[in-house]
Amino acid sequence: MADQDTRLPDRACLLDLMARYAQGVDRRDWDVVRATFHDDAYDDHGEYKGDVDGFIDWVSQRHEKVVQSMHFLGNCSIEFHGPDVALVETYYIARQTYAADAAAARRMIGDAVEPGPVEAEIWGRYIDVAERRNGEWRTSRRTVAFEVMQAHAATSLPFASGWAQASRDRADPLYSMRELARERGS
Repeated sequence: MADQDTRLPDRACLLDLMARYAQGVDRRDWDVVRATFHDDAYDDHGEYKGDVDGFIDWVSQRHEKVVQSMHFLGNCSIEFHGPDVALVETYYIARQTYAADAAAARRMIGDAVEPGPVEAEIWGRYIDVAERRNGEWRTSRRTVAFEVMQAHAATSLPFASGWAQASRDRADPLYSMRELARERGS
């Protein structure tokens, strides 16, 4: 157990790595997503298998028609295999709403749902080999293991006026709150 205690800062970095990845995808902030991978990383994401630059191209195109996206990260198991290598298994639920004309949604669900906007929920696990290089933990290899996928016609209710609403870009409240925190922290 003593060895595990000395790895707490590394564990915190790896948990943050996963959170930054999810946040980057959900905000369509592809620079943030890219920064969670090493330059020579490989990603097996079901439909896409290849290098990280190809992954960023693929996922950014796929998300052009995703009007809402939220990744919920759950259990995260971290096994250290040396001072600078870790196996990180992170359970996730991705909840996404696709526009009515989203080809990606139709490829996933076929004719199982009536035409129109689609809400999809994907459960799975990110299984990553993460490496610390130049003092920074990043993913070097990822395999996404899919568990369950569900989809139905969009049924989300509208929000009341005056509520802070999510946005898949820099208009999201995250960015203005980050700026406020920076101002107060200086």
